[in-house]
Amino acid sequence: MPRRVPATAPTELEPRFEPASQQGWRRHAFEVIFHHHQGAARTFDVGLIVAIVLSVLVVVLDSEPELHARHRDLFYALEWGFTLLFTVEYAVRLAVLKHPLRYARSFFGVVDLLSILPTWLSLLFSGTQYLLVVRILRLLRIFRVLKLVRYLDEAGVLLRSLQRSRRKVLVFVFAVLTLVVIFGAIMFQIEGPERGFTSIPVGMYWAIVTMATVGYGDLTPQTPLGQFVTSVLILIGYGIIAVPTGIYTTELAHTLREEQRDRRQCGQCGLGDHERDAAFCRNCGRMLPGKADKDGAAGDPARS
Repeated sequence: MPRRVPATAPTELEPRFEPASQQGWRRHAFEVIFHHHQGAARTFDVGLIVAIVLSVLVVVLDSEPELHARHRDLFYALEWGFTLLFTVEYAVRLAVLKHPLRYARSFFGVVDLLSILPTWLSLLFSGTQYLLVVRILRLLRIFRVLKLVRYLDEAGVLLRSLQRSRRKVLVFVFAVLTLVVIFGAIMFQIEGPERGFTSIPVGMYWAIVTMATVGYGDLTPQTPLGQFVTSVLILIGYGIIAVPTGIYTTELAHTLREEQRDRRQCGQCGLGDHERDAAFCRNCGRMLPGKADKDGAAGDPARS
């Protein structure tokens, strides 16, 4: 009876996949491509990471005009070589899976497809080959190779916190946009086209740059009143920058507290929401169910 190949461990970026066959070349290729532990699988992952880094380096160097003029043919050959290599790899990934469309719709599946499309599209549209820098996203696989999946879980905490604070952040953004429109219109009236503020949208651009930084210097107020308004807007900018930071920090702290909570309920008083490593109820002191099953009732203060 053929040995069953275990599916890969699921993460938020890469769900669980199953091999298309339990024997033959498909089974072996599945083990090499989708496992990340040792032997040929680890060698494949390391080689893939090296190829990704080199391919991105080729795209970056090719964008330099002097190097492009001197080594155009070499860069062109390397670019197509890496593209053909990644195309074959992507096709093999789909061929060895039981549900290939599930992988194609996953995060890594979409990234793998985007990493080869620009070169093929360059046959029809010039310049698209520089979009190949998206291949750098494939380096996220290094988390699996080096067994750093736990860091992806921590990133999930940050994303959940951002999602929970999205309404408050949107309210803040709308408030900032209101200030931008108001101050942009004011500066258009104060300074006028003769000093560079040719329209309200230009004034809005100046207001955004002034609030977010301290201005680029391309638009500067010349009148005393305009300089006074600029000073006020800079102070407002320093004050409001801290608002979204505080909102997100609060939601992040709340999310972290929830991650550390345990859903076990006390068998005596019914209280839940304990610390994950708690052994006793924080209300009545009775040993929690999980600990009671493991350690017995000897440590239960209610029986001592």
